[in-house]
Amino acid sequence: MATTVRSRQQLKRALLAECVHLQQQKVHHAQQAMEQAQESANEQPSASEDKFESFREACHIQRELFARHWQEAQRNLQVLQRLPDIAVPAGSIGLGAVVVTNRYTYFIAVSLGEIQLEGEKYCVMSPFSPLFLAMAPHAVGDTFSFRGQSYSIQEVF
Repeated sequence: MATTVRSRQQLKRALLAECVHLQQQKVHHAQQAMEQAQESANEQPSASEDKFESFREACHIQRELFARHWQEAQRNLQVLQRLPDIAVPAGSIGLGAVVVTNRYTYFIAVSLGEIQLEGEKYCVMSPFSPLFLAMAPHAVGDTFSFRGQSYSIQEVF
């Protein structure tokens, strides 16, 4: 994937915009789920008060779970929103970098998995992922192994 400096910047901006959009959706869905669980817990009790209290407790537990998902989604969204301010040294594999290998193209940001942009597949991964940790100390032209697979770093921008 040979790209010009201008198209590299455009690709990074497009990847970031798509990641922000997907992360905003995650925040929204977690917020909705949290609110629905709270509404269920607030419903009027039925004839059997004991059953209602068990149900209410289950709803509160579920709401707390969704609240944790919402907080994590919010933190990841904040990371993405700060990415334009992070200066990644040229050729450095770090937060905000695009790493092209013989197997896949990676965008180092937050853990979103595979996304498609303009017909191309990209893996958006966290700088805390095991694959990133295996890749980080290397540079363009290096090869490394991860879980029995060999990777060759072809380009970093």
